[in-house]
Amino acid sequence: MARLTAEECYEWDDRVIGNAIKLRFFPLAVESGRGCRLRDVDGKEYLDLTAGWGVASLGYSNPRVREAVREELERTTFNGLISSINRPSLELAERLIALTPGGFQKKAWFGFCGSEASEIVGRLLPLATGKRRVLGFIGGYHGSTDASMSLSSHAAQTRFIGGGNVIRAPYPDPYRCPFGEGVDDCAEKTIRYIEDYLLKTICPPHDTSAVIVEAVQSDSGDVVPPPDFLPKLEQLCRRHGLYLVIDEVKVGLGRTGKMFAFEHAGVTPDVVILGKPLGGGLPVSAIVGRKELLDAGNALAIFSSAGYGLGAAAGLATLSVIQQDGLIDNAGLVGSYLHEKLSELKNRHRLIGDVRGLGLIQGMELVRDQRTKEPATKETAKVVYRAFELGLLVFYVGTFSNVLEMTPPLILSKPDVDEAVQILDQALTDVEEDRISDAKIARFAGW
Repeated sequence: MARLTAEECYEWDDRVIGNAIKLRFFPLAVESGRGCRLRDVDGKEYLDLTAGWGVASLGYSNPRVREAVREELERTTFNGLISSINRPSLELAERLIALTPGGFQKKAWFGFCGSEASEIVGRLLPLATGKRRVLGFIGGYHGSTDASMSLSSHAAQTRFIGGGNVIRAPYPDPYRCPFGEGVDDCAEKTIRYIEDYLLKTICPPHDTSAVIVEAVQSDSGDVVPPPDFLPKLEQLCRRHGLYLVIDEVKVGLGRTGKMFAFEHAGVTPDVVILGKPLGGGLPVSAIVGRKELLDAGNALAIFSSAGYGLGAAAGLATLSVIQQDGLIDNAGLVGSYLHEKLSELKNRHRLIGDVRGLGLIQGMELVRDQRTKEPATKETAKVVYRAFELGLLVFYVGTFSNVLEMTPPLILSKPDVDEAVQILDQALTDVEEDRISDAKIARFAGW
C-alpha cells in the first residue's frame, strides 16, 4: 500500500468523509499510538493531552486491554446480551454495581456510547416513574442522538430543537456565575432558582422524574461547580422525590482523582451514566442505577450487539488497570501538578482568564480582556493549531469555544506536564504576538 502524507490524507478525508462527523482543529492523520504519544503518517510524534476526548484514558495500545481482547476473540468474535448470556458482561455489570455507591438494589445496562446511554435513561425515566419531565442544566452535553441532545443544552446543539419535556436550569459557573459577577453563593442561588421558580411553575415535582447533571461540565468549558452544589442538589432531589442522575461519561473512571467525579462532593446518585473510557478504546457504555429504573420493562432499550463480550472483556481489563496500577492516585497527583503549572502560565499571559479543573481534566479559559472576560475565540483556535505544529495535541471546548481542554491519558507523568506546558507557553506567546495568521485555521471549523 502506497504511503500517504498527512496533507494527502486530509485531502482524501475531505473528498469522502461527510462533515457531519467532523470536529477538526488541525490536520492530524494518525498512524499509531503508544502511551501518551501519537505518531502521524509523516512520522511526527505528538504528546497527547486529549486522549481522544477522554476515550483513551489508559493511553494508547494498553497491553492488558489488548490481551483481554485477544483472549475473547479466540473464543468468539461475537456474543451479545439481548437473547443470550455471556460471562464478561455479567462480570462487568457486577463490578460496576459494586463500584457505585448506594445501599439500594442496582442493575446495569450496556450500550456503545454515552449518547445512547443518556438516551436510554431519558427513555426509561417516565416509564419507571410515571412522570414526564426532566430537569437539566444549561451547558450540559449528554450526547448527539436526538434524544440525548434533548437532554443537553450546549451551544453547539442550538440548531436542533430539544424535547419539550426537558427544562433547563443555569449551571453554577464560578467564573461566569449566571446570577452576576462576584456572587459568592452561586450554588445556593442556583438551588433557590430551581426550587422557588422552576419546581413551582414549569417543572412541578409531581410530573418531574429526575435531575440530570454533570459533576464537571466538560464540553461547555470544563466548569467545576462550587463544592456545595451537588450536595445541595441531592438534598433538593430527596425533598421532592426526584431521581438524581449523574453523567460521568467523560469525567468518570479515575479522571478527577477519584473513581467518579461526584465522589468529591460525597453524593449518592440514583443513576450513573458511563461511556468513553470504559472500553479501553473499544465502544462500550453503561448505565448503573436503581433496579426499578432498569427493570421498567422488557426489550425497551435493545441493540443487536449491546453487551458484546469483546467490549465487556475490554471493560473488565480497563477497570483492573485503573485500580491496580494506581491511575486514580496518579490522576490526582499529576493533575494537581498540571493545574499548578497552568496557573503559573496565567501570571505570564494576558490571554488566560481562568484555570480550573479536577485531577486530569483541566480547562484554561482564554479572554481578550481579563476584566470584561470577552471570549478570545479565534485566539483559542490559533493556540490549539500552533500547539499542534509544536508537537502537542489539545482541543478547545466551551460555550464560546474559548477554553483549552486537557483530558490526557491517566498515565501522564510530571515530565510530560513540563513538556506540554513549555509548548503551551510558546503557543500562547506566538498568538499574543500575532505570529499566527487567520489562514492557518481557515480550514478548521472546530465547534
